[in-house]
Amino acid sequence: MRVDAFDFELPDERIALHPATPRDSARMLVVGSDGRLEDRGVRDLTNLLKPGDVLVVNDTRVLPAELRGDRIRGENRATVSFNLHKRVDAHTWRAFARPAKRLKLLDRLELGNGAGDPLIAKLAGKGDTGEVTLEFELGGAELDEAIKANGAMPLPPYIGARRKSGERDKVDYQTVYAAEDGAVAAPTAGLHFTEQLLAALEEMGVTIERVTLHVGAGTFLPMKADDTEDHVMHAEWGELEPETAERLEAARLAGSRIVAVGTTSLRLLETAARATGTIRPFVGDTDIFITPGFRFRAVDILMTNFHLPRSTLFMLVSAFSGLDTMQRAYAHAIETGYRFYSYGDSSLLFRAETDDED
Repeated sequence: MRVDAFDFELPDERIALHPATPRDSARMLVVGSDGRLEDRGVRDLTNLLKPGDVLVVNDTRVLPAELRGDRIRGENRATVSFNLHKRVDAHTWRAFARPAKRLKLLDRLELGNGAGDPLIAKLAGKGDTGEVTLEFELGGAELDEAIKANGAMPLPPYIGARRKSGERDKVDYQTVYAAEDGAVAAPTAGLHFTEQLLAALEEMGVTIERVTLHVGAGTFLPMKADDTEDHVMHAEWGELEPETAERLEAARLAGSRIVAVGTTSLRLLETAARATGTIRPFVGDTDIFITPGFRFRAVDILMTNFHLPRSTLFMLVSAFSGLDTMQRAYAHAIETGYRFYSYGDSSLLFRAETDDED
């Protein structure tokens, strides 16, 4: 499909620079399976979901993966910054560098915020598009803790270009159920949940299951292809544990609705169900690219924020609810003042009715 079919105009004032307070006070646009639109709020989940539904959340934890410091070459120093985006092994990360032109292979790097010992690394690889490979002296959990101590939250570029990351973002840009270190971007649909809302849903009979997909910075990269057939999707690491997969498949067979919190949860579930049509355990990288015409096998309802024009995520929601429906939904959201993107409002999408459903 032509990428420009997924384009729309978004006024700058619709881009949220800070989240709603409290988290669950955000607005939520409900898109029915028949395309009907309804203005609600996140707290209305207790009325929109029902006992037996299974809410699937992504428990990845965002590392403060924006690192600043010095490139050292003999007596010369130059200021550089990096956004880590994918772990290679215990000592090694891939990152986007700014400015990349200042860097050469084997350059020594001292990175940190001045509050403690700097992180020492060397430049182990350099690509053509600003991507580099950093090899740190520290490794494993020790490296993770050093990154947390020295890094800043890697806010999306549409926020970072308009304000600096602050200490508050270390709380705001993390879900309340975050547990597994490894993401460099938040699974933003989950930012709307509070402990109180989760407890209320469980009390009414909604089951909550956890999966892990470490969101990469590739989620913010613009699509450069003119046709979806020519796009190469970035890969992200995820895990759906055997016990969780077994419970989800049993719930699906029993007629319960599977509710994915975020496109990351949905992508992992549909990856796990793609080969056999049933939800199976999964561990590894997924580069699943969902566009209109995709047959959904696992997810019945999707809770997600409002996405960028021409993005793979807007293509995904258009596949889930229909392109015409989502264009109409986004036009309504813009007209009625919904807040967009990572810190913005939410939507609850019921999978579009089709003629070929089993």
